[in-house]
Amino acid sequence: MKNTIFTGSAIAIITPMNADGSINYDELGRLIDFQIDNSTDAIVICGTTGEASTMTDEEHIECIRYTVERAAGRVPVIAGTGSNDTAYAVKLSKEAEAVGADGLLLVTPYYNKTTQKGLIGHFTAVADAVNIPIILYNIPGRTGMSIEVGTVKKLAEHRNIAAIKEASGNISYTAKLIAECGDMIDVYSGNDDMIVPIMSLGGKGVISVLSHVIPKETHDMVQYCLDNNFAEATKLQIDYLDLINDLFIEVNPIPAKEAMNMLGWNAGPCRMPLCEMTQEHKDVLRAALVKHGLIK
Repeated sequence: MKNTIFTGSAIAIITPMNADGSINYDELGRLIDFQIDNSTDAIVICGTTGEASTMTDEEHIECIRYTVERAAGRVPVIAGTGSNDTAYAVKLSKEAEAVGADGLLLVTPYYNKTTQKGLIGHFTAVADAVNIPIILYNIPGRTGMSIEVGTVKKLAEHRNIAAIKEASGNISYTAKLIAECGDMIDVYSGNDDMIVPIMSLGGKGVISVLSHVIPKETHDMVQYCLDNNFAEATKLQIDYLDLINDLFIEVNPIPAKEAMNMLGWNAGPCRMPLCEMTQEHKDVLRAALVKHGLIK
């Protein structure tokens, strides 16, 4: 078994923006500190929630560099460097390693997609090019394809492929994945509503959006699972299920940013094509935050 990148709760962190759409590094730094101070175990920067798809190359690497510098070794920093262009994923991954990322998160190629053989070639090319651990990212709802368990098993033989973020929502797939690959790589939940189910099967943690608004409680839910106290973990999972769902009432990260703005953070707007949340959905999200005592 390879070394574990992190155990517990990681935040798939938003990228705060100024009104003009530029990156608000001061607020990003405050948010990183807040998360670490409230028990978050790792920071995932430049993922889906971080709006990496609308960043320039320079912004992407600067965000990673800044996060590494701000985290200052307190927790691992995992950089999203996935692409549907293998050569570009290799380039971005090498640059992320050069600025100090502790690990990489690589989504499956999207839009043009590929075959399972192509996935092996794609991820292997990146893994061969770096010397830091890689987390595969399975999210077929966004990419249009899934990494088959047999493909994961083959990829897990590579020294640098250490984990998978599993966000298919298919618990049967996850059970098979852990049964066949759990002794080779770590499995993290990519969905906040699946923390307890996946960890009950042997998952090592979550890469979370919920952690933006309740980092300590998200960490506690995972820690209860790690301590085999699934009764307490389940209580938290059920208690916050409405909030989890409302954080995805529109396309992520629109609600996550709106929630942070409601909580007093300067999360700012999303970059287009993501747009402002509807007033109806704002009201639903605000009601959930009020219900859980996060705002008045």
